[in-house]
Amino acid sequence: MMAASLLRRDKKSTAAHLKADLNRTDNSSGVRQLQELLDSVLNPEKPAGDTEALDWCKYLLAGGEGFEEFCKTVRSYDNATLCGLVWTANFVAYRCRTCGISPCMSLCAECFNNGDHTGHDFNMFRSQAGGACDCGDSNVMRESGFCRRHRLKTGENVPSVPRDLLLMSEMVLPRFIVCIIQYLRDGYTEPDSSTERDLQKVLQQLVPQISFLEELTKMGGAMRTVLTKILTNQQTFKDLSMGQEENVYAKKNYDKYLLALKSSGLVPAEDKATEPAAGAGPASLSLLGAAAAASPDESSKEEEQDGGQSVGKRKRVKLSSSTKDTSIMDTLKHKCFLEELLFWTIKYEFPQKMVTFLLNMLPDQDYKIAFTKTFVQHYAFIMKTLMKSHESDTMSNRIVHISVQLFSNEELARHVTEECQLLDVMVTVLLYMMESCLIKSELQDEENSRHVVVNCGEALLKNNTYWPLVSDFINILSHQSVAKRFLEDHSLLVLWMSFVSFFQGMNLNKRELNEHVEFESQTYYAAFAAELEACAQPMWGLITHCKVKETQEYTKTVVRYCLETLELWFDAIGFVDEPAPNQVTFHLPLHRYYAMFLSKAVKCQGLDLDCLLPDQEMLMKIMVHPLQIQASLSEIHSNMWVRNGLQIKGQAMTYVQSHFCNSMIDPDIFLLQVCASRLDPDYFISSVFERFKVVDLLTMASQHQNALLDSEQERPMLEGALTFLVILLSLRIHLGMADDEILRAEMVSQLCMNDRTHSSLLDLISFSALPRSVHIPENPNPKSGIVPGSCSFEEMLSAVADFKAPVFEPGGSMQQGMYTPKAEVWEKEFDPIMVILRTVYRRDVQSAMDRYAAFLKQSGIHSGNPWPPYKERTPLHPCYRGLVKLLHCKTLHIVIFTLLYKISLDHQNMSEHVLCMVLYLIELGLDNPVQEEREEEGPRIEEHCQDSWFPGTSLLSNLHHLINFVRVKVPETAPEVKKETPPGTSADTSAFGQNLREAQVFSLVAERRRKFQEIINRSSGGEAGQAGAGARHKRPLSRWAPPGAGASSPPATEVLEVRESMLSLLIKLHHKLSGRQNSLSAERLDEPAAARYAHGDGVTAIERILAKAAARSRQSRRSIQEICAEASPPAPPKKSSPADKKTMDKEERRQKARERQQKLLAEFASRQKSFMETAMDVESPEADVAMDLGVAEVPESEVLYDCVICGQSGPSTDERPTGLVVLLQASSVLGHRCRSAQAKKLPTSDEERIYPADTCGATHDVRLALLQRFFKDSSCLQSVSIGWDGGVYVQTCGHTLHIDCHKSYMESLRNDQVLQGFSVDKGEFTCPLCRQFANSVLPCRPGRGTEAGTWHAHSSKNTAALVKEVEDLQDQPGPFPTESNLSKEMESVIKDIKNTTQKKYMDYGKNPGSPDNDFLFMYSVARTNLELELVHRGGDLCCGGASAAAKRSCLNQLFHVLAMHMRLYSIDSAYNPWTRLTQITPSRHPDPCDDERPEVPMLFRDVPSLLIIFVLTMPQPLRKEHFTCLVKVLYTLQYVQAIAALSVKFSPEERQAWNTSGALKKNACNAEKSWEALLSHVTSELSKGKSVYEADAEEVSMLSSSVWSPQSIEFSLQQFCLPFLRLSSLLQHHLYGDDLPGCPREEEFSVLAGGLGLLPQSQQPCGPFTSARCLEWVVCPFELTSQWCAEVTGVTEMQAEQTLTLLVQDPQWAAPHLLQLPENYNTIFQYYHRKTCTACSKVPKDPALCLVCGTFVCLKGLCCKQHSYCECVLHSQHCGAATGIFLLINASVIIIIRGHRFCLWGSVYLDAHGEEDRDLRRGKPLFLCEERYRVLEQQWVSHTFDHINKRWGPHYNGL
Repeated sequence: MMAASLLRRDKKSTAAHLKADLNRTDNSSGVRQLQELLDSVLNPEKPAGDTEALDWCKYLLAGGEGFEEFCKTVRSYDNATLCGLVWTANFVAYRCRTCGISPCMSLCAECFNNGDHTGHDFNMFRSQAGGACDCGDSNVMRESGFCRRHRLKTGENVPSVPRDLLLMSEMVLPRFIVCIIQYLRDGYTEPDSSTERDLQKVLQQLVPQISFLEELTKMGGAMRTVLTKILTNQQTFKDLSMGQEENVYAKKNYDKYLLALKSSGLVPAEDKATEPAAGAGPASLSLLGAAAAASPDESSKEEEQDGGQSVGKRKRVKLSSSTKDTSIMDTLKHKCFLEELLFWTIKYEFPQKMVTFLLNMLPDQDYKIAFTKTFVQHYAFIMKTLMKSHESDTMSNRIVHISVQLFSNEELARHVTEECQLLDVMVTVLLYMMESCLIKSELQDEENSRHVVVNCGEALLKNNTYWPLVSDFINILSHQSVAKRFLEDHSLLVLWMSFVSFFQGMNLNKRELNEHVEFESQTYYAAFAAELEACAQPMWGLITHCKVKETQEYTKTVVRYCLETLELWFDAIGFVDEPAPNQVTFHLPLHRYYAMFLSKAVKCQGLDLDCLLPDQEMLMKIMVHPLQIQASLSEIHSNMWVRNGLQIKGQAMTYVQSHFCNSMIDPDIFLLQVCASRLDPDYFISSVFERFKVVDLLTMASQHQNALLDSEQERPMLEGALTFLVILLSLRIHLGMADDEILRAEMVSQLCMNDRTHSSLLDLISFSALPRSVHIPENPNPKSGIVPGSCSFEEMLSAVADFKAPVFEPGGSMQQGMYTPKAEVWEKEFDPIMVILRTVYRRDVQSAMDRYAAFLKQSGIHSGNPWPPYKERTPLHPCYRGLVKLLHCKTLHIVIFTLLYKISLDHQNMSEHVLCMVLYLIELGLDNPVQEEREEEGPRIEEHCQDSWFPGTSLLSNLHHLINFVRVKVPETAPEVKKETPPGTSADTSAFGQNLREAQVFSLVAERRRKFQEIINRSSGGEAGQAGAGARHKRPLSRWAPPGAGASSPPATEVLEVRESMLSLLIKLHHKLSGRQNSLSAERLDEPAAARYAHGDGVTAIERILAKAAARSRQSRRSIQEICAEASPPAPPKKSSPADKKTMDKEERRQKARERQQKLLAEFASRQKSFMETAMDVESPEADVAMDLGVAEVPESEVLYDCVICGQSGPSTDERPTGLVVLLQASSVLGHRCRSAQAKKLPTSDEERIYPADTCGATHDVRLALLQRFFKDSSCLQSVSIGWDGGVYVQTCGHTLHIDCHKSYMESLRNDQVLQGFSVDKGEFTCPLCRQFANSVLPCRPGRGTEAGTWHAHSSKNTAALVKEVEDLQDQPGPFPTESNLSKEMESVIKDIKNTTQKKYMDYGKNPGSPDNDFLFMYSVARTNLELELVHRGGDLCCGGASAAAKRSCLNQLFHVLAMHMRLYSIDSAYNPWTRLTQITPSRHPDPCDDERPEVPMLFRDVPSLLIIFVLTMPQPLRKEHFTCLVKVLYTLQYVQAIAALSVKFSPEERQAWNTSGALKKNACNAEKSWEALLSHVTSELSKGKSVYEADAEEVSMLSSSVWSPQSIEFSLQQFCLPFLRLSSLLQHHLYGDDLPGCPREEEFSVLAGGLGLLPQSQQPCGPFTSARCLEWVVCPFELTSQWCAEVTGVTEMQAEQTLTLLVQDPQWAAPHLLQLPENYNTIFQYYHRKTCTACSKVPKDPALCLVCGTFVCLKGLCCKQHSYCECVLHSQHCGAATGIFLLINASVIIIIRGHRFCLWGSVYLDAHGEEDRDLRRGKPLFLCEERYRVLEQQWVSHTFDHINKRWGPHYNGL
């Protein structure tokens, strides 16, 4: 009961007491006490969620001190030299290829930033599966890359751990771990009976305990050592975990554990005897006993069918063959905690916490080895759990998270391979895994096939469940020592080959001939992925280690087993000599293994090819299936498989796609090249044409029947066959090209198709060109395959391509940095054959040819339509010289001859491409002569000359061989039949008999059969007489002999008279192509100008061939001269048959049609261009013509508008008003302006901040609030403008429409459901003409241009009279608008304007919704639009002219609509500011009882606002003289305000001085036009009473630091008045159409003043210009200013400082800017991606930054949601009145929020190659692209986001 008393005591003192007991030499009582205490504390029957036990453990471990201190102490003894930080998915880590030894190396950000990686090839990545930091581990990375902390071998200077420090831990922790294991045992129930949830619940309860273990691991090396001892100690495990104790609970748990073991197929050692499978192989085998017989019914079925050679048996044979060591069995009895912990970790499907704990222990070396062994021992069990799991994706990631840490280390991998048979385990496990989903192969002989393949429809393949195991396998094969063991172990190789054969022939396609297939299976991608990952990548891994002479034996072994397995495969599918028709499989991994090892053997190891090749018969078999694939590709592109659906096209594309081609099509073509070089060429060529089903087409008859193809399929199939032959004969990838030549060729072909970005090139090429790159699906990012030698990639790229920096079209479409081929590459290296091989889409070939043609045209080499250029090839490797024989065999020559003949006679289904390929073949033949060829001396005579067409096999000698007669088989209807004389009549004439005897007969099929028989005979030893054999085997009975050119039934054959040689046909074709007779002279061919022939069309190609033939053989030269001589006499052609005439006419007609078409196209293009110019110039402000709609062009008539919907033109009337298409948007751009022109910097550290108080919006808010404190509200609301934040900006595209047309247009849009990105219910639409976004229609005022005359007349009245008129006009009540359609529309637009912005931006008054409020909002809309136009013009009017803004401007119409609305309010004449501007009124002393606040003093009022109020409230249209009068009067007020503001800035002494000097000038004649006089007057007036200047002297001294001179005062006054002048000039420009003259900046003031009529025209004094000269006073200026100053000094309750603030209003603002961003993106990323959100204090999943004000927000963060609005949307409303520009930190892209829509704008950060890196996928360093950022800012300021960005979508407030 001691424990009970202990439990009641205080934990801390108990722990101290126990620790003291245990430290004694006789510690037995202490031990006993502790055990009893632990028995009760760590009783597993308590619920796991109980935290009491954890607290006890913490105190006990600490032994009496605080747990935190204990942790610190233990950490000080940390001797770890590795970082080992473990992370889970989504963590940001780094990988440096320069420092990495293993491709999977990764570093945490801290270690990366503390190491030196400048100039290295590194990238940042988001971990997908989790990982661990490798810093400090020299097995995985080079020491130079270690960070500062791990570079020092810390272990050496750490003091040794005092014994008593960890004493308690050693006693307590074993019990703690047992406790956890007990919980795990107890909580486990068999998956079938339980739900996933139960397991999750158990884990949920254990989180605190496992987290505690994790905390312990983080204490460093000392604690890890203790944990390792406990986890691996077998004795402790025996004592504590068996169920022997009397404790019933423990016993029950132990039984559960045994049950779990059993159900997993793990068999404890005792039960061994009873197991039938005892000793059948390594642990993993008996463990998988169940899997082998997974489908007993199936295997027994198969056994019955094929007796002895059963699949099931063969599987079992395989298993016993790998018997290595039965002792592995024993290890399945768990011997230590670590093993059982891992067992449960797997059982519970790798809970993240457990995985992290197990990985956190890895820095401990002993643990690492023990754990790796345990992991291998459980490998098979892992596989079974994975296959059963529902969450296989998550589980896969967790498995790889662990395994990649273990197997990337070569030392460790080798150790485990030796000790635990890692390779056997892996291969066997993979084999079993695949055996679970095998089906019978239907390839070839469906009934009797004994071959089994994986079923691609199974989840195992579809979901890539196998990838963790395969990726581990690839990972260990990357270690040389391990790969060598694999290659040396023959039984393993046999196992592996049988594994590969499961994939041989999978996913078989059968061609649908009748119905379209009902269900398109999408399994094909699973099949391609499986072949790539499970077969090809291990193959590349092995090949990497077979690169040198010393490894020849390995290659020989692999090749031998490949051939054996292939033999077995041919046997199993029952293959004899012909492939089954209408079947194709793209998966032949065995063929590809064989091909790639052959290639490497010859290329790198210097082996002789012949010693690795099988006999001819086997070669013939091997050739069949790859050839079948090539023919099927052609069939698929010829639409012969169209009934199989789209997926078959998908397969054809995937097969050649860049990630697959080097493991699929390249090995296939290489294998065919090897077969072709060793087999009889006639046999090979005839096989090709037969496979491509075009044998029937190769007849000289003009008509034929084809049993296999429809006529429209013949041409593409023939093109396919010829193209394939050309590729086969000219491709050198595996036949002698060096690696860098291959890289260059790949790069050139990709660049020729299209300009490419750096990353897409890397992606396209790293897989195709560099098969030596083992692309390891590394744990964090399976796709970032490493490219070895990527340094040479950069050099090669700069050698073949030019970099095109990213450009910006004004349309805002963002270009990336692109690489484009250099000119000399187009000229010398463009290789169309390589392009054809590498294109996924046919259009890419066309694109390459178009680009090539464009280059030739541009460089003046060739202007027409060029043919693909012929490219010289790298010489063949000697081993493959036999390939050339194909070019020199009679069969090919007959085909070439036939095709030339058919083309020259225009037979059907011939095409330019066919001719092109035929010529290519001839040229290849000329360039690759047969070795033993001598210059022929005269014609040679061969014995069977009558039987064969040509005397010899050499192309050169056959070119000029004349063929006279040919016997062809023709259908009855053919024209040839009619032409012949009936044989009956003239059979006896000798000439005809001669013909019959000489006529050539040729049957491809018969030829092929004959050769086939020869080969078979030869390989079986019977050398039959060849001629005899030939005669015997000409059997057209075979089902494959098409009813073709065999001379079987005499009546249907005819003899054609040909009398041509290949040369004569070529020359004929030359005439035909060039369109002239005798276009060729033999002399021309002698000119040695090779360059002339390099580029051009067919004519050039023929000339080039003839020139080569002439140069290489005298005989050919003679023939050419003879033929040319025959053709050249101008005698008419022998008989101009009507057919010839027809072809000529046809040509002419074609030519004419082509010309017509060109003309039409040109016309269309010019129309389109002119439309674009008129309609679409949002983006090109320069070339614009002013389209100011308000200005009447024709003075006499009304303004006419075109409706873009109904197309009618007419005036706008009250009844049928016309409107402008406009976009209304709220804008805060003006409010974000600051005083300084320098943009604010984005903070990137905690010290930096942004202060928003100095913005225009904030300043105006403060000002209004201050006015409202002291003055009457209605007066305040007329003294300022609002709309700096949330003002409404109106812009138009300039197109007009009838308002009724618009309504019906909106209706049609509403019914049209296919809407993109805008909401019709909100009134949004796109302009019907130019498709610009809009949301309202602004009615145009009906009006005749005639008024303009009186409007503009210059007035001769004096100012005083005008002032009076203005006053009268203001008092005149506005005529109330009559009810009409127009007025209704105007009201609805006003409503739209009010709805555009939020309520808070409209209600500034004390009582919201009052007329005063409305009045303020309305005139502020006008102000906002004027101010914004000024900003768009660059902030001043120096440029003058009607800029783009003016053309698009609708200010005129807007003013009229606002004026209509404002007429509803009249200004109370008593308060009319006009009187206070133009009259001296006796000051009214307010009665003391009158508590109404005073009006706002004139000096505090905003002058531009007053101008707009006056213009809008006076009757429209306003005469220009009245407008000028307004400006003059208001200018005086503005000027006095300027002087008052200036006087405040003086120091008291200066003020005194200027006061005195000015006082003298007061009495001068024109004192009213001298600023000195006014300054002195204002100063003295403001000093009266409660002087304004008494405010803080310090403040003043801050304001003015410089000494004022007259010049600086004049300048300062002009600057103060300029904004008013600019605004007035703009207003005048819009209302009256006056021009804005451009001027230099320094003259802006005087020019504007002149334009506004402020400068009296009559007297232009010669003195220097001063701003005061523009003043024109109506009453005595000094009295008026005194009155104004008195209003200011009369306000007694204001503080002097407040008066000052209101006086010193500075109207100048710098242009608006976005924040200034740092140069390097990493600066932003590192600071913000871990920053916590201010609202919820969590690190947001998607952090974002506002680029306008720098606020940090959560994108889509639910934590910061308010009233269903997410934070970004809320912020966009608050900061930009619904326009937000956000940088997404984790994606480096910018999104724009505009109202209820958003769009992805792109990125302003680009990498070194000018590319964006969206989502930071590539993780390369990014740098700010200034141009892009400017474009973004420009779009923000000009409010053109809606027009320029096209892809908008609704955000539903969820951003």
